[in-house]
Formats: sequence, structure tokens, C-alpha cells
Amino acid sequence: MGVKKHPTYKTMEPIYEGKAKRLFTTDDPNVLRMEYKDSATAFNGVKKEDFENKGRFNKAITLIIYRMLESKGVKTHLVDDVDDINLLVKKVSIMPLEVIVRNVAAGSFSKRMGVTEGTAFKKPIVEFSYKDDSLGDPFINDDYAREMGAASEEECAYIKSVALLINETLKEFFLTANLRLIDFKIEFGRLAEDPSVIVLADEISPDTCRLWDVTTGKKMDKDRFRQGLGGFMEAYDEVLSRLQK
Repeated sequence: MGVKKHPTYKTMEPIYEGKAKRLFTTDDPNVLRMEYKDSATAFNGVKKEDFENKGRFNKAITLIIYRMLESKGVKTHLVDDVDDINLLVKKVSIMPLEVIVRNVAAGSFSKRMGVTEGTAFKKPIVEFSYKDDSLGDPFINDDYAREMGAASEEECAYIKSVALLINETLKEFFLTANLRLIDFKIEFGRLAEDPSVIVLADEISPDTCRLWDVTTGKKMDKDRFRQGLGGFMEAYDEVLSRLQK
């Protein structure tokens, strides 16, 4: 799929390729083009498969959510839309910290703690993981983050407060689409043009959120791929359709 020329930024060179996205430079050193791939991975890349339209769904869902969050005062790396699978984003240095917010027991939490999936928490739980595939993205706390150079104590507190704000905003937003936000993973980055500024980066999509249909309890996220439930892209398409209404 070709990339539509943007009126301001011209694509230059590829600089990074991850499991689900590619990054390209533009003629502005502080702006990148982010391309969403059709690849799906699970279990640290052990399970992999390509699905037509996956990149398109994730890009469109992320754009809707990031624009909504920006309107609520959350700073993100979003610059502008480009086409079906590309966004323009601010260049950031991604912090080696994965932030998980949990409203309901599921996934690794249920396995680690022996809590039945679907058990609602009294208050949201915020987890930090050290972003390193070779180590299996281990669970860490604020002290670990400080000593590993991932984030200072003050930055951890700031990131946690923003994550909780995002959680409350997303819960309300998804409920309007009859979706229950179970948990989600987000990442933050330091702006290249001003490293003192930390912004929400990467993506928010069914790849990074657990979403259950409020009425039926049906899983509408990447667990359909992880668990071999079928209807993987159909669920993503349905999530996008609901959010567009």
C-alpha cells in the first residue's frame, strides 16, 4: 500500500521495525511516520501470523482514542493522520517501562495470583514492567525503575497519575460502545525536542487492551488470537465500528 504524501512532511528513511509497526524519518527531525503492520504476535513472538486489515484497524482505533485523549488534556505523540495504515508522530525516546492498568483480573494477573478471571478490583491496579524481551519484560516496582534508569521516582509518580487518568477516561469512552475495559498496556516516551516532557506513545488498540462486550462478555481483543478463539479480525472490525458511531 502506497503512502499518501502529506502536505507538510515527506517520508525519508526507515529507522525501526517492531512486531506490529515500522518507523520512518521525515524531513522534520522531530516527526516520524508510524506504519501499522498486519502482523499479530503473542507470547513474546513465539506465535506469529499476518491478518489482512489488522494494521488498518489498529491505526484507525488508535487515532480515534488518541484524539479523544488529547481533547481531555492527555499529552500524546500524535501529530496528524496520513492514510489507512500511517500516522505522523512526534519523535520520542521510549522509556523502558511498560505500564499496565488493571480493572478486572485476567491474563497474567490471574495466572500469577490465582484469582478467577473476571473478578473486579475495588480500585485499579497499576503495574510496571521492565521493557526487555530477552528478560521476558519482568515485573518491577518504582525502586527497580529508579535503579535500572527507566524512570525517576518523580517520573514514576507522574506516569502512574496519567495512567489512572487515561484509565478513567477510557472506561467511560468504551462503555459508550458497550465495551468493558478489563486492562490495558501503555508506553511513554521523552520528546526528542525536549526530553523533560513525557508523553503517551506507541498505540492503544485491541492489541494492547482487553475489551469484553458488556452484554455478552465476549472477548473483543488480542486474546482471540492468543487463545485461538477465532473471529480475531471480526472482533477488531466490530470495535472500530462501535467507536466510529
